[in-house]
Amino acid sequence: MANANVTLYTDNTPNGAKPPILLEELGLPYKLEHLSIQSGKQKEEWFLKINPNGQIPAITDGTQRVFDSGAILLYLVDKYDTNRQFSYAPGTPEYYEQLSWISWQLGGLGPKAGQALAFAAFAPVRSDYAIEKFLNEVKNLFGVLEYRLKESAYLAGDKYTIADIISFPWVFQGADALDLDLNEWPHLKKWNDKIIQRPAVQKGLATPTPPFTAEQFKGFIQGQKAAVLAKENTDKH
Repeated sequence: MANANVTLYTDNTPNGAKPPILLEELGLPYKLEHLSIQSGKQKEEWFLKINPNGQIPAITDGTQRVFDSGAILLYLVDKYDTNRQFSYAPGTPEYYEQLSWISWQLGGLGPKAGQALAFAAFAPVRSDYAIEKFLNEVKNLFGVLEYRLKESAYLAGDKYTIADIISFPWVFQGADALDLDLNEWPHLKKWNDKIIQRPAVQKGLATPTPPFTAEQFKGFIQGQKAAVLAKENTDKH
């Protein structure tokens, strides 16, 4: 494996969990910088030189900067997954299947689930229309994953790759946050349950800080939803 000098800038979010999961799977040493999105530090000038968009996650590897979770995963496997344990080789049919699912997650599952959660638990006013719209879109996207996983053990083929890593946090954490029962999508649930058993995945999810337990997380989200509903009721009076 090539010499690495990786610094990871991340927080405990579904997007933020993707790079540490892969880094742990690769057994690649890295320096961790916890950049809490509540702190606003991701908008500071020093970090904008690493990610001009001012968002986590991002990495530096020596003088090389890489930002956005999809680009980070592709960079790490291109440079450090030389035996293609967690990726497929460029030019193969499986590589383009892998790339398709990465693009699908970045353009669909992540944004839609993020919007559903934002309107349900963090919006300054409640919008039943927006909550229902984005929640239904997430359900449809879970259905897409279910359809694929009926015919394939993993998203890009017969092995676990970055195509799975990129979608997994949004399924695992998104289902709890949005009160979705994965039993409605049995093949997706089987895939989710296999991945969560991986030690590197558990360690990645706990980076940079230990995550809520499932009960704590649900309690937090329910409290946020109740606060949004309370704002709506206050506005009506």
